[in-house]
Amino acid sequence: MLPTASRGRTPSSLRPASTFSHYLRRIVKWQQMDIEYTFWQMLHLCMSPKVVYQHTKYHKQTKNQWARDDPAFVVIFSVFLVIATTAYCAAYSESAGHASLTVISVVILHFFVVGGGLATCFWFLTNSYLREESPNSHVVEQRVEWLYAFDVHCNSYFPAFILLYVLQYFVSPVLVAHGFFPLLLSNLLYMVAFSYYNYLNFLGYDVLPFLEKTTLFLYPIGLVIVLCPLMILARFNPTRYLMGLYFGWRP
Repeated sequence: MLPTASRGRTPSSLRPASTFSHYLRRIVKWQQMDIEYTFWQMLHLCMSPKVVYQHTKYHKQTKNQWARDDPAFVVIFSVFLVIATTAYCAAYSESAGHASLTVISVVILHFFVVGGGLATCFWFLTNSYLREESPNSHVVEQRVEWLYAFDVHCNSYFPAFILLYVLQYFVSPVLVAHGFFPLLLSNLLYMVAFSYYNYLNFLGYDVLPFLEKTTLFLYPIGLVIVLCPLMILARFNPTRYLMGLYFGWRP
């Protein structure tokens, strides 16, 4: 069988740049986005994430890349963030100007800047320390694509978004109240969200056959489980803290 790269494809040295530029061009072309498949992925990331990464293997076989070539997930996720943050601002913000800055900071700073930073850290970690040494010098060296690292972050962040933006919004009147039960419930909510984020990170990198020791991505879950009771003992309520940080909210 002839190598995949010989079928008139872009040379591997040029492929990352051309793939990224193609990805950016499709952001403004809704007719080229697979919206239905994106919602299917979002649903299964919350219910059966292993199925999503099984489809990632199929994508690699058909498109010869691990990363999505369809920006629909990022675009729709950004819209959800705008809607959710606007809902928080309508309930807790005191001015339209502050609300606008909050929405912009959540989408641009939290989602793209912090998300891109985390993806870059994981991309560097996996390529530098977790790749298997190839026993055969004739085997093509495989590396984690940066876009794939960003995909994994977005996939992992979405269930956390459902918990910390959507669910927390509806139960926030309970979570910000005084007492042991709101304190316990808030800490458990954040513990589950951060633990599930790290678990999905593990699934995303574990599916790559050229990586080893991917259980490293599960280690932060142990830290979160240890910190949760300590924060409860310290009477630290993360929901109340973040409401005060973003909206200056003081009951």
